[in-house]
Amino acid sequence: MATISTADFKNGMCIINNGKMCTIVEFQHVKPGKGGAFVRTKLKDIKTGRVVDYTFNAGTKFDSVRLESKKMQYLYNDGADYWFMDNDTFEQMPIATDMVGAASDWLKENDEATLLYAGDELISLEPQMFVELEVTHTEPGFKGDTATNTLKPATLETGKEVQVPTFIEIGDVLQIDTRDGRVIKRV
Repeated sequence: MATISTADFKNGMCIINNGKMCTIVEFQHVKPGKGGAFVRTKLKDIKTGRVVDYTFNAGTKFDSVRLESKKMQYLYNDGADYWFMDNDTFEQMPIATDMVGAASDWLKENDEATLLYAGDELISLEPQMFVELEVTHTEPGFKGDTATNTLKPATLETGKEVQVPTFIEIGDVLQIDTRDGRVIKRV
C-alpha cells in the first residue's frame, strides 16, 4: 500500500482511517489566521456506507488502497450464493447472499453488475443504474383515474415492491432507477 498525505487527497480516493477502508466524499484545506492548517473531510466507510466528518492536521499520513471495478454478468441464484461470470475469462464465481445485499432486488439473470475490489477483497456490488423489470402483480387501476398523481404498489419479477402509476398493469415492463427505486418509464 502506498502512503499519502492530506495534500494528496482527491474525491473518490480510498484510504485506511482507524483501521477501516474509507472513500473521500469531499475535503477542504483550511488555513486559519492563527494556528496550523488542517483538512476537513467527509469519509464514507466502505463496509457500512456510513458518512462521517473528520478533521486532520495538514500533512497527516494515510495508507491508500487501490480500488478496481469489474463488470460481471449475473447468472443465477442457487439459494445460498449468487453466481457471476467474468465477461473476459468466462470464469464463474459464487458471491454470498449477505454480500449481494439489497442489490438482489434489482438483479435479473443475464444482467451486468459492477463489483468493486480492494486488492483481492470484494467490498461492494452494484447493479446497473437503470434496469428493465416486468410487473408480476398489481391491483387493477380505475378507468379515468388520471386527474391526480396517484400511485399503487406493484411487485416486480425480482420480488421487489415499488410504487407505480395507476395505469400500470401486470405484464408491463418498467425501466427502474436502482438508486432510489423510482419508475422512469414503461418500456
